[in-house]
Amino acid sequence: MTRQPFTVADVMTKKVVAVRPGADFKEIIETMDRWKVTAVPVVEGEGRVVGVVSEADLLLKEEFHDHRLGLLEQMRRLNATAKAGSSRAADLMTSPAVTVAPDASLSQAARHMAAHHVKRLPVVDADGTVQGIVSRSDLLKVFLRRDEDLAAEVRREVVEHLFPVSHGQVVISVEAGVVTLSGEVHDSALVPLAARLTLAVEGVVDVRCDLTAEERP
Repeated sequence: MTRQPFTVADVMTKKVVAVRPGADFKEIIETMDRWKVTAVPVVEGEGRVVGVVSEADLLLKEEFHDHRLGLLEQMRRLNATAKAGSSRAADLMTSPAVTVAPDASLSQAARHMAAHHVKRLPVVDADGTVQGIVSRSDLLKVFLRRDEDLAAEVRREVVEHLFPVSHGQVVISVEAGVVTLSGEVHDSALVPLAARLTLAVEGVVDVRCDLTAEERP
């Protein structure tokens, strides 16, 4: 049976530390410190995400209190420092929140983080209700897969499909996530494809392809 690709739901943290829109500045900081997180979703009602408060949002207040900034410079930053005069999550948060769906692929989540320059994403369902949170470190969890599990998947999903006749002659070894394919196969034209498909298996770090074509009489 073909294994479905990993999704955000497979790696996300289901226990979410969040605050309500009415949470004050000190409560937000204490929450972040207690749970050792750098950002918290802001939720209302039954858990609908309406924004995110990050350390960057909170640091605006510290910047506002920096007396080294001249009055003119502070006025130029008026829009950015509007949050600095606020003390509630509803005013401090970045909204709308950048979120991701539970069934999104890990690569989609990674691209989303990169595009929006964030380190974590609230995971929400179709109604916007929080289901979990996924961080950069969560996306790297697939690289903790055991070498033997990777070898089994490469054989099942790549080698046996591409080389139905000669798959028994293919040797698959994996060390620290690096897959080595060796042996003889009938169709040499499929060797580059085998390398690409192996590299696409989630958790594979690199591929060394030493497959050769059988000598025909």
